[in-house]
Amino acid sequence: MQRTRICTGAALAAGALAVTGLAYAPTALAVTPTSATITANCGSFGGGAATLTATQNGTAATLTVNSSAITVPIAIGANSITSTLTMVKAGGGTVTFTGTRNPAMSAGSPVTVGPLNGTVVAGNRLEAFGGSLKMVVLGITITCTATGPQSPGPFVF
Repeated sequence: MQRTRICTGAALAAGALAVTGLAYAPTALAVTPTSATITANCGSFGGGAATLTATQNGTAATLTVNSSAITVPIAIGANSITSTLTMVKAGGGTVTFTGTRNPAMSAGSPVTVGPLNGTVVAGNRLEAFGGSLKMVVLGITITCTATGPQSPGPFVF
């Protein structure tokens, strides 16, 4: 009888620990859509179609920007572009994503920056239209803006 109580007690304790572990486990929420396209205008540096790719893990989010229509004029080393992506929140305000991550790019290569890091709140709806992407390359600031809403729609975190 005592052996049954010990086994039952151990099973209950293990179950309680498992439930507690689940309660404190970090939540990985899914952003939708995971990618969207925009048409960007970068002034005298060009413009065209760009793809934004989003990920989320709790309140931490990242955005990566890729564009085959916008190319680098000279070779750029890895992690040498300082980028600030400002996204507009539905209902007002902005969320900023920053970083210095980029692959090495040879002259004429498509531009890729990110993942850029930012903080989101559950329910945030973020849109590139009305925001901007500022990239500092070799001391030169390049500002790109979306010419219309992103497709298929805002990122929902």
